[in-house]
Amino acid sequence: MSGSLRIASVARPAEVAFSFDGATLRAPVGESLAAALIAAGLRRLGEGPGSPRAAFCMMGTCQQCLVRVDGRLAQACLVPVRAGMAVTPA
Repeated sequence: MSGSLRIASVARPAEVAFSFDGATLRAPVGESLAAALIAAGLRRLGEGPGSPRAAFCMMGTCQQCLVRVDGRLAQACLVPVRAGMAVTPA
């Protein structure tokens, strides 16, 4: 499913590799991590109290997209993709 949500004719920066929960993914450098995960078909980012967590507001207010980026808690919608980042569910 990777790439199916991206418009083919739109120019983007070069793609870089990063990992989510051990799986290697690719996305344009600078794209929001939440958008990259959604484009890769990953909707479930972790477990919340009573239900799974996922990207929701996409602007940093709800904190439903909380993940660990290189061991530090971060909101996926506010983190730009960069080469080599290691992302895990929070």
